[in-house]
Amino acid sequence: STSTMSKARSSKAKKEVKRFTVDGSQPADDGIFLPGDFETFLVERIKVGGKTGKLGDKVKLSREQNKVLVEAEAPFSKRYVKYLAKKFLKKKDLRDYIRVVATNQSTYELRYFSIGDDEDDEDDE
Repeated sequence: STSTMSKARSSKAKKEVKRFTVDGSQPADDGIFLPGDFETFLVERIKVGGKTGKLGDKVKLSREQNKVLVEAEAPFSKRYVKYLAKKFLKKKDLRDYIRVVATNQSTYELRYFSIGDDEDDEDDE
């Protein structure tokens, strides 16, 4: 485990807030992924202190076009965001088409599985 203490900007008492982004631009452009639905799903599913539906001020969700932003007080793992994104896709029967890809330390992108070598599906009859 890497220590984040050295990165702490101010006093230790200050809460560490983690920010994560789930970028659904690709499928959202096609009308497959609705960021608003995903945001609602997160509100219902994210657990704070072992309970769902109690985000309080520990977790804030917002939306920026087709991105859903999660701001959460640590401890809150990035993997949890990915897990929830996958759960959402499964619920919407999209797990077979869309994967959750980390593009950097705080961002996940919803991308289509590429068929073969990124060829376009549209020419399939």
